[in-house]
Amino acid sequence: MTGTLPAATRPADRARGPDRWKAAFFAVTAVALVAGVAWALLGSSFFVLRSVRITGDRSLPRSQVLSAAGLSLGTPLIRIDTSAVARRVDSLVEVQSAQVTKAWPDAIVISITQRRPDLAVPARGGFDLVDPYGVVLGWAAGPPRGFVVLRSPGQTASSLRGSAAVRAAGLVVRGLPGWLRGKVRSVSSGGAAQVTLTLASGITIVWGGPADSRQKAAVLAILLRTGARCYDVSDPLTAVTGASARCAGQPRLARPGGAHGRARAAAGRRS
Repeated sequence: MTGTLPAATRPADRARGPDRWKAAFFAVTAVALVAGVAWALLGSSFFVLRSVRITGDRSLPRSQVLSAAGLSLGTPLIRIDTSAVARRVDSLVEVQSAQVTKAWPDAIVISITQRRPDLAVPARGGFDLVDPYGVVLGWAAGPPRGFVVLRSPGQTASSLRGSAAVRAAGLVVRGLPGWLRGKVRSVSSGGAAQVTLTLASGITIVWGGPADSRQKAAVLAILLRTGARCYDVSDPLTAVTGASARCAGQPRLARPGGAHGRARAAAGRRS
Protein backbone atom coordinates (compact mmCIF):
# COMPACT_ATOMS: atom_id res chain seq x y z
CA MET A 1 0.00 0.00 0.00
CA THR A 2 1.42 3.29 -1.06
CA GLY A 3 0.90 6.35 1.16
CA THR A 4 2.44 9.75 1.95
CA LEU A 5 4.61 10.65 4.94
CA PRO A 6 3.10 12.94 7.57
CA ALA A 7 4.08 16.59 7.09
CA ALA A 8 6.21 16.57 10.25
CA THR A 9 8.33 13.72 8.98
CA ARG A 10 9.07 14.93 5.47
CA PRO A 11 12.86 14.98 4.69
CA ALA A 12 12.82 18.69 3.80
CA ASP A 13 11.30 19.59 7.15
CA ARG A 14 13.79 17.39 8.98
CA ALA A 15 16.63 19.24 7.17
CA ARG A 16 15.21 22.67 7.98
CA GLY A 17 14.92 21.92 11.70
CA PRO A 18 18.70 21.95 12.44
CA ASP A 19 19.13 25.00 10.17
CA ARG A 20 16.67 26.99 12.28
CA TRP A 21 18.46 26.01 15.47
CA LYS A 22 21.80 26.92 13.91
CA ALA A 23 20.53 30.35 12.79
CA ALA A 24 19.10 31.00 16.25
CA PHE A 25 22.41 30.00 17.86
CA PHE A 26 24.40 32.38 15.65
CA ALA A 27 21.91 35.21 16.27
CA VAL A 28 22.15 34.78 20.04
CA THR A 29 25.96 34.59 19.79
CA ALA A 30 26.10 37.78 17.72
CA VAL A 31 23.88 39.64 20.17
CA ALA A 32 26.01 38.43 23.08
CA LEU A 33 29.19 39.49 21.27
CA VAL A 34 27.84 42.97 20.54
CA ALA A 35 26.66 43.31 24.12
CA GLY A 36 30.08 42.20 25.37
CA VAL A 37 31.93 44.69 23.19
CA ALA A 38 29.56 47.50 24.20
CA TRP A 39 30.04 46.64 27.88
CA ALA A 40 33.84 46.53 27.45
CA LEU A 41 33.89 49.92 25.70
CA LEU A 42 31.24 51.72 27.72
CA GLY A 43 30.73 50.00 31.03
CA SER A 44 33.94 48.30 32.04
CA SER A 45 37.18 49.74 33.30
CA PHE A 46 39.26 48.16 30.52
CA PHE A 47 39.02 50.99 27.96
CA VAL A 48 38.75 54.17 30.02
CA LEU A 49 41.03 57.20 29.96
CA ARG A 50 43.96 56.73 32.32
CA SER A 51 46.63 59.02 30.85
CA VAL A 52 47.14 61.99 28.53
CA ARG A 53 50.37 62.37 26.57
CA ILE A 54 51.39 65.75 25.13
CA THR A 55 53.87 65.76 22.25
CA GLY A 56 55.37 68.38 19.95
CA ASP A 57 56.33 71.81 21.29
CA ARG A 58 56.65 71.52 25.05
CA SER A 59 57.23 75.08 26.27
CA LEU A 60 53.51 75.50 26.98
CA PRO A 61 52.71 74.38 30.56
CA ARG A 62 51.14 70.92 30.67
CA SER A 63 48.53 72.11 33.15
CA GLN A 64 47.37 74.80 30.70
CA VAL A 65 46.95 72.28 27.88
CA LEU A 66 45.08 69.81 30.10
CA SER A 67 42.78 72.53 31.37
CA ALA A 68 41.88 73.56 27.82
CA ALA A 69 41.43 69.94 26.69
CA GLY A 70 38.74 69.37 29.34
CA LEU A 71 39.39 65.63 29.67
CA SER A 72 38.30 63.57 32.69
CA LEU A 73 40.17 60.45 33.73
CA GLY A 74 37.90 57.41 33.82
CA THR A 75 35.85 58.49 30.78
CA PRO A 76 35.32 55.60 28.32
CA LEU A 77 37.69 56.24 25.42
CA ILE A 78 34.96 55.62 22.86
CA ARG A 79 32.95 58.55 24.23
CA ILE A 80 35.74 61.11 23.78
CA ASP A 81 35.28 63.41 20.77
CA THR A 82 38.88 64.01 19.64
CA SER A 83 37.84 66.77 17.21
CA ALA A 84 36.16 68.71 20.01
CA VAL A 85 39.23 68.29 22.25
CA ALA A 86 41.48 69.56 19.41
CA ARG A 87 39.28 72.63 18.94
CA ARG A 88 39.48 73.45 22.65
CA VAL A 89 43.27 73.18 22.68
CA ASP A 90 43.42 75.23 19.46
CA SER A 91 41.64 78.03 21.30
CA LEU A 92 44.80 78.72 23.32
CA VAL A 93 46.49 81.80 21.89
CA GLU A 94 49.90 80.13 22.02
CA VAL A 95 48.77 77.12 19.97
CA GLN A 96 48.99 77.23 16.18
CA SER A 97 47.46 73.78 15.69
CA ALA A 98 46.61 70.68 17.71
CA GLN A 99 45.93 67.08 16.77
CA VAL A 100 44.26 64.66 19.17
CA THR A 101 44.27 60.87 18.76
CA LYS A 102 43.20 57.89 20.85
CA ALA A 103 45.92 55.46 21.92
CA TRP A 104 44.02 52.34 22.85
CA PRO A 105 43.39 50.96 25.33
CA ASP A 106 43.58 53.85 27.79
CA ALA A 107 45.35 57.02 26.57
CA ILE A 108 44.85 60.24 24.61
CA VAL A 109 47.72 61.84 22.69
CA ILE A 110 47.69 65.61 22.09
CA SER A 111 50.25 66.80 19.52
CA ILE A 112 50.85 70.56 19.59
CA THR A 113 52.46 72.98 17.17
CA GLN A 114 53.08 76.15 19.15
CA ARG A 115 53.12 79.66 17.75
CA ARG A 116 56.54 81.27 17.51
CA PRO A 117 56.90 85.07 17.28
CA ASP A 118 59.34 86.48 14.72
CA LEU A 119 58.27 90.12 14.43
CA ALA A 120 58.27 93.07 16.85
CA VAL A 121 55.55 95.63 16.10
CA PRO A 122 55.72 99.09 17.75
CA ALA A 123 52.77 99.35 20.15
CA ARG A 124 51.85 100.92 23.51
CA GLY A 125 55.25 102.51 24.07
CA GLY A 126 57.01 99.21 23.36
CA PHE A 127 56.69 96.30 20.95
CA ASP A 128 54.08 93.59 20.45
CA LEU A 129 55.67 90.26 19.61
CA VAL A 130 53.74 88.58 16.80
CA ASP A 131 53.94 85.44 14.67
CA PRO A 132 53.44 85.30 10.86
CA TYR A 133 49.69 84.96 11.40
CA GLY A 134 49.59 88.32 13.16
CA VAL A 135 48.82 86.83 16.57
CA VAL A 136 50.22 88.87 19.44
CA LEU A 137 52.09 86.57 21.81
CA GLY A 138 53.72 89.04 24.17
CA TRP A 139 55.02 92.56 24.73
CA ALA A 140 58.48 93.99 25.32
CA ALA A 141 59.74 97.45 26.23
CA GLY A 142 62.30 97.24 23.42
CA PRO A 143 62.81 95.03 20.37
CA PRO A 144 64.17 91.73 21.74
CA ARG A 145 67.33 90.23 20.34
CA GLY A 146 66.63 88.07 17.31
CA PHE A 147 63.38 89.84 16.38
CA VAL A 148 62.84 91.95 13.27
CA VAL A 149 60.81 95.15 13.62
CA LEU A 150 57.74 95.28 11.38
CA ARG A 151 57.20 98.79 10.05
CA SER A 152 53.52 98.87 9.20
CA PRO A 153 51.97 102.32 9.73
CA GLY A 154 48.35 102.31 10.86
CA GLN A 155 48.38 98.65 11.87
CA THR A 156 46.69 97.74 15.15
CA ALA A 157 46.78 94.48 17.09
CA SER A 158 43.35 93.55 15.75
CA SER A 159 44.27 94.28 12.12
CA LEU A 160 47.50 92.28 12.32
CA ARG A 161 45.71 88.95 12.73
CA GLY A 162 45.02 87.32 9.38
CA SER A 163 46.73 90.08 7.40
CA ALA A 164 48.29 88.82 4.14
CA ALA A 165 50.96 91.52 4.39
CA VAL A 166 51.96 90.51 7.93
CA ARG A 167 51.97 86.83 6.99
CA ALA A 168 54.25 87.51 4.02
CA ALA A 169 56.63 89.55 6.17
CA GLY A 170 56.72 86.88 8.87
CA LEU A 171 57.32 84.02 6.44
CA VAL A 172 60.08 85.96 4.66
CA VAL A 173 61.85 86.69 7.96
CA ARG A 174 61.41 83.09 9.11
CA GLY A 175 62.89 81.78 5.86
CA LEU A 176 66.03 83.97 5.84
CA PRO A 177 69.40 82.22 6.25
CA GLY A 178 71.19 82.96 9.50
CA TRP A 179 73.89 85.13 7.93
CA LEU A 180 71.25 87.48 6.51
CA ARG A 181 68.66 87.48 9.27
CA GLY A 182 71.25 88.69 11.74
CA LYS A 183 71.77 91.80 9.59
CA VAL A 184 68.06 92.68 9.14
CA ARG A 185 66.84 95.56 11.30
CA SER A 186 63.27 95.97 10.01
CA VAL A 187 60.79 94.70 7.46
CA SER A 188 57.88 96.39 5.72
CA SER A 189 55.12 94.76 3.70
CA GLY A 190 52.47 96.16 1.42
CA GLY A 191 51.00 92.78 0.48
CA ALA A 192 51.64 89.09 -0.10
CA ALA A 193 54.48 89.78 -2.57
CA GLN A 194 55.63 93.24 -1.47
CA VAL A 195 58.12 92.65 1.32
CA THR A 196 61.13 94.95 1.76
CA LEU A 197 63.98 94.40 4.21
CA THR A 198 66.19 97.09 5.74
CA LEU A 199 69.58 96.06 7.09
CA ALA A 200 71.24 97.57 10.14
CA SER A 201 73.67 99.27 7.74
CA GLY A 202 70.76 101.08 6.05
CA ILE A 203 70.81 98.93 2.89
CA THR A 204 67.38 98.26 1.39
CA ILE A 205 66.44 94.89 -0.12
CA VAL A 206 63.27 94.53 -2.19
CA TRP A 207 62.48 90.88 -1.46
CA GLY A 208 59.00 90.36 -2.90
CA GLY A 209 57.15 87.32 -1.55
CA PRO A 210 58.24 84.33 0.58
CA ALA A 211 58.85 82.05 -2.41
CA ASP A 212 62.38 81.20 -3.65
CA SER A 213 64.04 82.46 -0.47
CA ARG A 214 67.17 80.31 -0.85
CA GLN A 215 67.64 81.42 -4.44
CA LYS A 216 67.14 85.08 -3.56
CA ALA A 217 69.61 84.86 -0.68
CA ALA A 218 72.24 83.25 -2.94
CA VAL A 219 71.84 86.01 -5.54
CA LEU A 220 71.91 88.72 -2.87
CA ALA A 221 75.15 87.34 -1.41
CA ILE A 222 76.81 88.04 -4.77
CA LEU A 223 75.18 91.42 -5.37
CA LEU A 224 76.19 92.73 -1.95
CA ARG A 225 79.76 92.88 -3.22
CA THR A 226 78.81 95.82 -5.45
CA GLY A 227 78.41 98.17 -2.48
CA ALA A 228 75.01 99.47 -3.63
CA ARG A 229 72.47 100.84 -1.18
CA CYS A 230 69.44 99.06 -2.65
CA TYR A 231 68.92 95.61 -4.16
CA ASP A 232 65.87 94.13 -5.87
CA VAL A 233 65.84 90.32 -5.72
CA SER A 234 62.06 89.96 -5.96
CA ASP A 235 62.73 88.07 -9.19
CA PRO A 236 66.05 86.31 -8.60
CA LEU A 237 66.48 85.61 -12.33
CA THR A 238 66.54 89.35 -13.10
CA ALA A 239 67.90 90.72 -9.82
CA VAL A 240 69.17 94.30 -10.03
CA THR A 241 70.78 96.97 -7.87
CA GLY A 242 69.27 100.42 -7.69
CA ALA A 243 67.32 99.96 -10.94
CA SER A 244 63.78 99.07 -9.86
CA ALA A 245 61.12 101.66 -9.18
CA ARG A 246 61.24 100.69 -5.53
CA CYS A 247 64.95 101.43 -5.45
CA ALA A 248 64.48 104.87 -7.01
CA GLY A 249 66.96 107.42 -5.73
CA GLN A 250 69.50 104.84 -4.63
CA PRO A 251 72.91 104.65 -6.37
CA ARG A 252 73.24 101.96 -9.01
CA LEU A 253 76.74 100.52 -8.79
CA ALA A 254 76.41 97.13 -10.47
CA ARG A 255 77.85 96.80 -13.97
CA PRO A 256 76.98 94.23 -16.66
CA GLY A 257 79.48 91.39 -16.52
CA GLY A 258 80.46 92.19 -12.92
CA ALA A 259 78.79 90.99 -9.75
CA HIS A 260 75.42 91.76 -11.32
CA GLY A 261 76.13 89.44 -14.25
CA ARG A 262 77.44 86.71 -11.95
CA ALA A 263 74.29 86.95 -9.82
CA ARG A 264 72.15 86.41 -12.90
CA ALA A 265 74.23 83.40 -13.85
CA ALA A 266 73.96 82.00 -10.33
CA ALA A 267 70.19 82.46 -10.39
CA GLY A 268 70.00 80.70 -13.74
CA ARG A 269 71.97 77.71 -12.45
CA ARG A 270 69.63 77.36 -9.46
CA SER A 271 66.40 77.61 -11.43
